[in-house]
Amino acid sequence: MVGIAQAMEIGPNSQKRTILALNSGSSSLKLGLYSLQGTNEETLATGAVEALGTKDATKDGRVWMQQGEKFLLKENRALATSREAADFLTKTLTVHSLPQPDIIGHRIVHGGPRLREHLRITPEVLKDLEAATAFAPIHTPPALEVIRFAMERFPDSPNVACLDTAFHRTLPEHAARLPLPDRFWQSGIRRYGFHGLSCESIVHVLGPDLAGKTVIAHLGNGASITAVKQGCSIETTMGLTPTGGVIMGTRSGDLDPGVLLHLLRDKAYDAQQLEHLLNHEAGLLGISGTTSEMRSLLESSATNASARLAVEMFCYSIRKAVGTMAAVLGGLELLVFSGGIGEHAAPVRTGICAGLDYLGIALDQEANARHADVISTSGSRCRVRVIPSDEDLQIARHCSQLA
Repeated sequence: MVGIAQAMEIGPNSQKRTILALNSGSSSLKLGLYSLQGTNEETLATGAVEALGTKDATKDGRVWMQQGEKFLLKENRALATSREAADFLTKTLTVHSLPQPDIIGHRIVHGGPRLREHLRITPEVLKDLEAATAFAPIHTPPALEVIRFAMERFPDSPNVACLDTAFHRTLPEHAARLPLPDRFWQSGIRRYGFHGLSCESIVHVLGPDLAGKTVIAHLGNGASITAVKQGCSIETTMGLTPTGGVIMGTRSGDLDPGVLLHLLRDKAYDAQQLEHLLNHEAGLLGISGTTSEMRSLLESSATNASARLAVEMFCYSIRKAVGTMAAVLGGLELLVFSGGIGEHAAPVRTGICAGLDYLGIALDQEANARHADVISTSGSRCRVRVIPSDEDLQIARHCSQLA
């Protein structure tokens, strides 16, 4: 079985093209501009609008763009919508005389049951994406907004949908299926998995160093753990939606379904209140009562018991998931940390790996403290690495293949 990320790299396009990657989040928009020709990849610019919808630009709204280490733009600015953000960032590219894109790629969190592969966006594909909004109601509407903007702004450039669920289409049925009657499976209610573009980018970076039994821990405001066997996803923590799995910044992760029934029946919650609770009030924020930011929680954990508990529960949740993935894989040869927390929070990596010595994991604390590429000791039977994911460049790679 050929891994998805590996399969996508067969026969790279030899034509040199400029590719714009637009990565829509629920409250942010990231941009990457690349020049690709065959296996030659050049980053022309990266940028982002953060804290979309904020009312106080001096406090929260942030906009930046850079070429290499040089900032072309870095300022506080309040932008209300993803469309406004896309307009502002693409105009900034023009102001700095950067090339117009030949192809535009978009990160799509969930393509629903009909769209399971990266593909060019046609009117029919756009309808399917609109129909799949219910599967990712936080992420899909802003992504659609950005797609429509890109079609208007660059009418001659093809658009490509790069799906976070695509990497996980290799999940076997016994892992993907939920314990519900068959009619639900037939209607597309199943485990889809997410952070697929992040996983693909890590598989790409590892190349021949990819171990047969690998676990990728993508830890950020959203977090998921994926078991990768011979380059293919065979199990992952997120399910039907990005709300499930391990504890996250403001998302609950997995809950006893009885909790939801209790809230509906006895606390008079409606669907909208439940959605807000599970996606915006839970996780690290809900436990700590103050913040979802791991850096702040670590800084205050010495004196704040709630912050300390939030960090402890997060590490415990990830540690359990890593153990589960090792059981699915039949062992563990490589553990990869990625995402904002995975790449930058050494104490969290320590907390997760504590007690995983039975899997052959032994951390080199000095290497871990400086966020080295390899943070396991030379005698560790399971290697532990820190690898930054690059979803935007992975989007560009898919665009090079598909358009």
